Amino acid sequence: MGSLVENTQANNFHAICVPYPAQGHIKPMFQLAKLLHALGFHITFVHTEYNLGRLLRARGPASGDGLERFKFETIPDGLPPSDNADVTQDIPSLCHAIMTTFLDPFKKLLRKLINNDSCSGSPLNTFIISDSVMAFTIDAAREVGNVPLVWLWTASACGFLGYMQFRTLLNKGIVPFQDSNFLTDGTLNKVIDCAPSSMKNIQLKYIPTFVRTTDINDVMFNFLMHFVETTAKSSAPVLLNTFDAFEHEALHDASELILAPKYTIGPLHLLLNSFPTHNSSASTLGGSNLWKEDSECLRWLDSNRLKSVVYISFGSITTMTNQNLVEFAWGVANSKHNFLWVLRPDLVNGENSVIPPEFMSETEGRGMIISWCDQETVLRHPSIGAFLTHCGWNSTIDTVCGGVPVLCWPFFAEQQTNCWFSCNKWGTGMEIDSDVTRTEVEKQVREVMEGEKGVEMRKNAMEWRSLAEEAVEITCGSSYLNFDKFIKEVVFLLKN
Repeated sequence: MGSLVENTQANNFHAICVPYPAQGHIKPMFQLAKLLHALGFHITFVHTEYNLGRLLRARGPASGDGLERFKFETIPDGLPPSDNADVTQDIPSLCHAIMTTFLDPFKKLLRKLINNDSCSGSPLNTFIISDSVMAFTIDAAREVGNVPLVWLWTASACGFLGYMQFRTLLNKGIVPFQDSNFLTDGTLNKVIDCAPSSMKNIQLKYIPTFVRTTDINDVMFNFLMHFVETTAKSSAPVLLNTFDAFEHEALHDASELILAPKYTIGPLHLLLNSFPTHNSSASTLGGSNLWKEDSECLRWLDSNRLKSVVYISFGSITTMTNQNLVEFAWGVANSKHNFLWVLRPDLVNGENSVIPPEFMSETEGRGMIISWCDQETVLRHPSIGAFLTHCGWNSTIDTVCGGVPVLCWPFFAEQQTNCWFSCNKWGTGMEIDSDVTRTEVEKQVREVMEGEKGVEMRKNAMEWRSLAEEAVEITCGSSYLNFDKFIKEVVFLLKN
């Protein structure tokens, strides 16, 4: 790859990176930006004003300074100020703002950046890497001057297929549902007969949750349907944070829907770590977490036995009732296994998370509760034996790279689809019912940590870990070769 940088004069290229403004989308975009920066590209990373403020509070004011060839820019999100400046904003409101208010300020920023590039001593070849959710960027790219654009799909390939079912289900009259009875009358347990082959026998409840609506004008249903169809029909290349061996069936089905070239280049953080230039340059940029990370937990993990700790995290957006929280707490406590629990301050709907004081005394000495951590590092720690997760795609990929089996409690979006694949295709997961009980949690924790099912899941997880590592091997891994191909074809696009 070093010769590629030299041959293509990568320092003449400028990538404007536009993530969806939430932690789970920012993380893979930032990893891709660091990869390109390590190759010599100029990077402009576009945050919302709200999220840059969070980043600076979490990582320190100097974290916004960046490096040579790497800078942060912002656009307003148009939302009213939040009472709590360190939580993810309301998702439907954010999606509505993306559809209605993001275009004009981004066009203004894009014109400024292109003008600066043109006026520099060595004019840069500028292109946009946009999160597929930020579909307004395709209009901005065209209106400002046909700026080349690349999509980054930050979710799973199977999740993409799930969203692509929305139009079919709409045309068949299955959605929107007539009334809310569909939630309890068994409708969601029906098998979808129109699903692609990789999703054969999947039930409606495992299709991304925004399909669960009685309103044909539902904001989230239409937002998701629009942006996946925009990605599929666009001529812009599509990057996916996955690897061929892991999602080969879903990728085959997706290739029949995506018109433009697609490149599987994941797991992105493993690919990034494989670059020798990463350690000497872009690594000083640090991370992209919008919460301050707890590093003490790694020292605590060092004191635990091999594969003896259950790691618990429900990601950056998932919320639950306090009763859910209490049931999880007592289920974990009753299992008698050690645990590391990421407990966000906004995890419980509309109120502070309240752990029973009896739980704290019961688990004293065998558990640790933190607010956020470097999850990639935690999941590769030898003391981690299982992961209780919401099945977001970043968490799924982190789990694969750690070789850890999962207990799945999906919350929303394509997390249900990822859960189905984990349990039915990849052989790494068991599902906990959405109406969680302490009895079920205790049983499943014991099974994954002690039982025969857990042994088989751990074996499968370790095999996927090996395949993930093979995918990013320099000069021969599938994701490495796809990234190499992408760089060459992007450079060709920009120079012609």
